[in-house]
Formats: sequence, structure tokens, C-alpha cells
Amino acid sequence: MNYKSIIYLVSVLITTIGIAQNNPPKVREDFKPSSVNQQGKLYPQVNSEGRVRASILAPQANKVQLDLGGTKYDMVKDEKGIWTGVSEPQDEGFHYYQLNIDGASVPDPGTVYFYGAGRLGSGIEIPAVDQEFFAMKDVPHGLVSENIYFSKLTNSFRRCFVYTPANYNEDSKTRFPVLYLQHGSFEDETGWAVQGKANLILDNLIASKKANPMIIVMDNGYAYKPQSNTARPESVFEEVVINEIIPMIDAKFRTIANRENRAIAGLSMGANQTMRIMMNNLNTFSHYGGFSGTSNYPSTDAIDVNTFLDGKFKDGNVLNKKVKLFWLGLGTKEPNPFPGSVGAFRTMLEQQGIRYAYYESPETAHEWLTWRRCLNQFVTQLFK
Repeated sequence: MNYKSIIYLVSVLITTIGIAQNNPPKVREDFKPSSVNQQGKLYPQVNSEGRVRASILAPQANKVQLDLGGTKYDMVKDEKGIWTGVSEPQDEGFHYYQLNIDGASVPDPGTVYFYGAGRLGSGIEIPAVDQEFFAMKDVPHGLVSENIYFSKLTNSFRRCFVYTPANYNEDSKTRFPVLYLQHGSFEDETGWAVQGKANLILDNLIASKKANPMIIVMDNGYAYKPQSNTARPESVFEEVVINEIIPMIDAKFRTIANRENRAIAGLSMGANQTMRIMMNNLNTFSHYGGFSGTSNYPSTDAIDVNTFLDGKFKDGNVLNKKVKLFWLGLGTKEPNPFPGSVGAFRTMLEQQGIRYAYYESPETAHEWLTWRRCLNQFVTQLFK
């Protein structure tokens, strides 16, 4: 290639870049207020492309950004001091986000606040093609109750949320199986009922007779021994579940209080916690669900079989007889290390001859739509 050809190609490239900069992709102007906005708030909004438009009044600010999906989008101020900005298209489902005002990250005052990322903050719902399974419908609805209890193990008051199905109060003699369902890291006991739509998912499945009526218990996975000034916090969550939560639930609710009718599941960190609890307490649980996590979370290393089985079993067939359902789920767009860790765990199960069910949520990452879909699939196989 001669000198003139190189000059020509460079000039074409510069012209192309200039055209792209002066003619950015057109944004579809069919924005609608998000379904999780505070009452009467017009912003944030979502369009049919999955773009998010945020707006905030901050006349004294010098720089405002929309912080969503790992990207910060610059917002533009008008003559009234209102800043507005639009994101690139987002994946379907629920996402945490925030606004950054002159370097300070703050919640968007237009949205309902959700506990995630270790704080109360904003959330946005990008409509999903399959959102009917967790939609509010004209079906009998169960009750989500707040239950406060004192934990001797943590020397503190704690709470759990308990879902009881719509027919719980119809017959005072009917007893129900129980699913203990855990949140992920930097979330709490509100996650599954609020971001996860667990009650609506169960309402819809039970109404369509795709799932058996059941009780769901959602507690806080952060439980520590009372701290001294020098001691590092020691988790006692397993002990709280086994020695405090389960006895309380069995005493307070009409449960079928045996292992055959007791399941445990969780997402991400909660998948790791619940798997360890199940393996240590196979006389307590008979069904397990792990969403985006396993006992080696977050490591991608191969699993040591003896460590996993804890010396209790000679081979996988013994575990197969104890566990009625061993269920794993993952999103197809999950980031590292989750595909590796779950993949390594599945390899161990297969080498050991341990039966399990596996589901992949299409086009979702480490996010609530993945876990809603996992729950929707998982509970249809419980207590059969």
C-alpha cells in the first residue's frame, strides 16, 4: 500500500467517525414511567429498546451522571436546572442504579427504594418478555407477614418474612410444606418478596395448579455471634436456621414438620449458605435449590468430593437416596466467576453420580430476573 492510499484511508476513517459523532443512533421516543416509580413520579422512564431516561432537579450541580449497569452516563442540564440523561439499552429485568451528583452517589428520588448493594437505593424494571409469570393477576393471593423474634445466638432481635398461600386460612386443619429461601450478598430478608416477586410467582403457579401450596420463609443471611471489641464477627447463620428459625416456624405456623416436606434454597451467597446447611443437616431437608451459586462459590476450582460429602457417604448414590431434588440454575450471561464455579460443581456431581436438575435463564446475568425464573422453575418440582 502506497503513501497516498494510506492518507486516503485515514481521511475516510476520520470522516466516518465524524459522521457517527454528529449523528448518534436515534432513541425511540416511546418512554414510559418505570413500574417501580414512586406514586405520581414521571421519571425514571423506560422505552421499548430498554433504555432508561433519568431526570432530576439540581440547579446548583456542576455534573450529574446516571450510574447504571456499570456505566456512568453524562446528563445534560436545561435552563431550569433540570438534568436529563439516557442510557444504552439494558437487559430485561430488575437493576439497581444511582445518580452521581458532583461525585456523590445518591438514590434517584423518583423511584421506590430497595435494599441492595448494602444500602437502600434506586431500582429500575426493564419489561421482560415473560413477565406474566410474576405479574399481579386476578388470582387468590397469599399473605406475606413480618415476623420479629429474639435470637439468643446473636443476642439481637431479628425478623423474617413468611409467605402463606391463599388457602392457608380456609381450613384450620390443613398443614403445609416449607421452603426456606435466602437472598444474596449485600441484600436482606426483604429481597425475595420485593425485588424477587416470590409471593406473586407462587400465587400464579398455585392458581394454575403448577405448584403445590407451600409456606416460604425468608430470613436475613447475616447472623453473627455477639462481638467483643477485638473478635472478628463469626457467622452463626446455620445455627440460627436450625436451632431458632425452624423451631419457631414449626411452632407458629401449620407446617408439615419433617424433612420430606422441608426445602432450602438461595441465590448467589445464599446458594452457598443453604447448600452447606443442607449438607450438614440432611435429616432436616430433602430438597435443595441453588441459583447462581454452589458450595465452591465464588471459586472456579474443582470441588473436593470428600470435603463436599464430608465423609458421610461412600458414593453419590447414597446422597441420591437422601435428597429428593438437587436443583441448580444460572443465567446465560452471568459474569465470571459464576459460570466457572457452577460448571466445576456440576462436573463434580456428574463424576460422583449425583443426580441433579439444571436450568439456564436465557439472556440474563447475575440479576433478579435470573432468580425469579429460577424460583418459577424450581418450585414446580417441590414436594411432589
